[in-house]
Parts: sequence; C-alpha cells; structure tokens
Amino acid sequence: MNWVHIALREVKLGFRNPWAYSFMSLFTVFSLSLLLINSQNVVEGYSSATSTMLNFILYLLPLMTLLIGSFSLTAEKEEGSWQLLSTYPLRTLSFLIGKYTGLALVLLTIVAFGYGITGILGALTGKGLDFQTFGLFIVFSGGLIILFLAIALCIGTWAHNRWQALTFGVALWFFAIIGWPTLLIAVLNLMPYLWIKPLLAILTVLNPAELVRCFVVVKLGGGAALGPEYYEWIRWIQEPTGTWGFAAVCLIWVGAAMFCAHWVWERGRSHG
Repeated sequence: MNWVHIALREVKLGFRNPWAYSFMSLFTVFSLSLLLINSQNVVEGYSSATSTMLNFILYLLPLMTLLIGSFSLTAEKEEGSWQLLSTYPLRTLSFLIGKYTGLALVLLTIVAFGYGITGILGALTGKGLDFQTFGLFIVFSGGLIILFLAIALCIGTWAHNRWQALTFGVALWFFAIIGWPTLLIAVLNLMPYLWIKPLLAILTVLNPAELVRCFVVVKLGGGAALGPEYYEWIRWIQEPTGTWGFAAVCLIWVGAAMFCAHWVWERGRSHG
C-alpha cells in the first residue's frame, strides 16, 4: 500500500463525511455573497469590497481546513483504522502524504464547486468579477487550504481525540486570524524601531494566513494599504520572480509542517 491508495481512500471517506457537504454549502453561500457585493458595485483590483470578500474567506477557510484535516487523523486513532493500516507495509511518510493529498483534493473540490457556481451565475448575469480578480481569489483560497492543511495534520498527530483536535484547531485559528493584528501591534510596540521591519517579515512568514493575504493584496494592487513597513514585501512580490518566490516559501512551509507531523506520528508509533 502506497500514498496513492491512501489518497484515494481519503477522497472516498471525505465525500462520505457530512462535514464536507456542510462546508461546501457554507462556502457556496459565501461565494455567492461575492457576486452579490459585486452586483452592487463592480469590483476590480483592491478596494473596500475586495477587502471584505477576502476577510469572509479568511474567516471560513482556515477553520474549515483545520477541523476537517485534524479530525481525519484523530478518527484513525479513535476508530482503530490506524492499527489495521499499520499491519500493511506502510511507511509513516507515505501515510501522511496520502492523507494530505486526499484531503487537499476534497477541500479544493469544495472551493471549486463554490467558485464554479459563482462564476457561472456571474457570467449569466453579467455581474461577475473580472478575470484577474476572480483568479486571485481562487489563489487566495487554494493557498489557505494548502498551508493550513499541513498545520491540521500536525494538530491531528498531537491530539488524542477529536475534542482535543477541536480545541487546538479553534485556538490556533483564533490566534492566527482573529487575534493576530492585536498581538502583532503589541509585540512590535515593545521592539526598538530598527527591529520592526525584520521582525515583521519573520512574523508574517510564520503566519500562513498573513503570508497569503499579503501576497494577494499586493497582486490586487493594494500594497499601499499594507503600510510602509511592508515596502520590501511589496517590492519582491511585484518582481517577475515574486510569484515563484511565494510558491517556494509555501512549499517550505508545507515541508516543515509535514516533517513535524511525521516526527510526532513516528514517535507515537514507536511508543505504541
């Protein structure tokens, strides 16, 4: 059994999970709200309407990803599925890669369905977002899923049951999404002025939600809204290699999170 079999198994289980359809319905409603906002005022590039749309997605997708991803791993422990799988010649890395790939396909399908409905209705009514803005919303959503799913697997390896996964997931979501601006300001106010820019860069990379948000906001033409402290970010994202650099940072993020999940799961496996 290799990671492909695990991924296919995860896709089947994912689409049997009522959580998946609940989130699909919710995300579709959120996606249609983008169309409603755009119907009132045509959205192109970065604006207050675009910012509102990004915030809608930022609140929903990371939480959805954290819960579905972490619950998938804790369910293996609670239901005894892992004990059965461990009787096969299956390496931990293959198991985790299969889990990640299968869950990513499920979550990206949910997002594709929501945006697909929005795109079709937008085309029929003539009130759809312009192609570039719509594409960046898809990139924003996909980036959040890819990064937060890797974190979800880390949570799933640490948590012993779904209640713990729920607690850890909501806490991390609150820290990274809701509490982040306040915590960032509080930390930076304690630092010497010369430390602010380098520390801001480090903290932005450490928060996947902020990392993806900054990239998309700059690509939408709203870099000035981020403030002068982000000048270096704006400069390198706007360069021809900026997109590739962003993709490389995301891959490093996913690789580091998967390494952590592998270490914790292998440690638990060796200790029974």
